Amino acid sequence: MFRILSELYQTNMRSSGASLLTAIVPLMKLISLAVIGLILANPKNPLIPRATFRLLSKLVFALFLPCLIFTELGECMTLQNISHWWFIPVNVLISTLGGCLLGCLVVIICRPPPQLNRFTIIMTAFGNTGNLPLAVVGSVCHTKDNPFGLDCHSKGVAYVSFAQWVAVILVYTLVYHMMEPPMEFYEIVDEGAAAVSREEVEKEEEEGHRPADISRPLLVEAEWPGIEEKETEHSKTPFIARIFNSISNISHSTLSDVDLTGETSGTSPRSIRCLAEPKVVRRIRIVAEQTPIQHILQPPTIASLLAIVVGMVPQVKSFFFGYDAPLSFITDSLEILAGAMVPSVMLILGGMLSEGPSDSTLGLRTTVGVIIARLLVLPIVGIGVVSLADNLNILVADDPMCKFILLLQYTTPSAILLGAIASLRGYAVREASALLFWQHVCALFSLSLYIVVYFKFL
Repeated sequence: MFRILSELYQTNMRSSGASLLTAIVPLMKLISLAVIGLILANPKNPLIPRATFRLLSKLVFALFLPCLIFTELGECMTLQNISHWWFIPVNVLISTLGGCLLGCLVVIICRPPPQLNRFTIIMTAFGNTGNLPLAVVGSVCHTKDNPFGLDCHSKGVAYVSFAQWVAVILVYTLVYHMMEPPMEFYEIVDEGAAAVSREEVEKEEEEGHRPADISRPLLVEAEWPGIEEKETEHSKTPFIARIFNSISNISHSTLSDVDLTGETSGTSPRSIRCLAEPKVVRRIRIVAEQTPIQHILQPPTIASLLAIVVGMVPQVKSFFFGYDAPLSFITDSLEILAGAMVPSVMLILGGMLSEGPSDSTLGLRTTVGVIIARLLVLPIVGIGVVSLADNLNILVADDPMCKFILLLQYTTPSAILLGAIASLRGYAVREASALLFWQHVCALFSLSLYIVVYFKFL
């Protein structure tokens, strides 16, 4: 009897040790890649200039990531799968809503500076739903004894890619306007006078006084390069606040610098149409016209749409995917390029972290509050949501990878893209850099805990 219990105990110990090792090793691979990037971009003795990391981020954005999305999502996509996968993008909306509610609690409890209230909510609500989850999936599936089976990588990438378009739409609509400088604190948060203007930087670069690779922090272009080139006339001004406050609080004379289309004199059809509109409707239309929704069609989004279209049409899909497909040499070439995505992303992340945290006026209490809400409380909420969805039988049946991706959407740190949006809007740029730095440092431990717990109960 004693011998049987002893053997059972040793078997359980070996099983627990193997489970723990299986969970930790994938993340250690990602940490090793990030450390290599940090060493290469060390500001004191950089082995690779910052400009190289920016070029690498452009390659990831315009080439490696679209290739990965198209090859993996296109092969897995079918009409039947769309009907089974509908909860994956919906889960992004639920996690964002839950993050917004937690962000409001952080504002109430931690009391950040009033001009940073909306920033605190956004940084708590929006996690990284693209590059980091793809890197985690690639590392987990690289292990031979992974618990997700032979098609681990293809399914994981397909699930992440299928949800990515929702996050992109939210970023260019809700996040873009929420990161607008608050009107009542516009002079406080406006960093244009203190910072070197973009025109001055470009002029100094042309004259050779300023190296091109230090003109902007890597954070700005780490996940969505070229975003600052999308500046509009009102991107760094409290545009919405001035329009809607003009209804009751501000006279029309104070809006001379805002184009309230339809309030100027004229007999054009557009003026007549605007005069016939209610004030609120007119202002909503003006805000919609200033929303950069056209920028949603970026290379990763286009690759997702193409993959969905190709996957849904069996006749077209057979030309690209399959052992004897006529165009299989194209998809094979794209797969080779896609293999560079994960290491490139982690090298860029290491280069971004090498710059260190910026000075922040957010405060230690709020910074800790956001980290706890984003990396500790929200994952617990996610476990409840995914468990409820599983009990309601709305998840992909008998697919642990689907649950893994759904839970991963609640556990990642804030999206690096938020730093670029902050720079685009001229709002809380240093605070975004500092908060993203500390979140990604803490995420090394929180993600490890999450993967261990998930694998333990898988």
